[in-house]
Amino acid sequence: MARRKIKGRDLAGQIGITEQNLSLLKSGKVKGVRFETLARLCAALDCQPGDLLEASDISKG
Repeated sequence: MARRKIKGRDLAGQIGITEQNLSLLKSGKVKGVRFETLARLCAALDCQPGDLLEASDISKG
């Protein structure tokens, strides 16, 4: 977001989610994300899904 100079409020509105949900996505406090939401994020930020996601060890949870 910083590289694209876009505010959370603007990005959330552009992709059709609430600022609160965007905040949860950014903090990693969600267990999943819809492919449609991921696609909209990537389109808005001009990036690939791998730029936004990181793997976690599900065996710990």
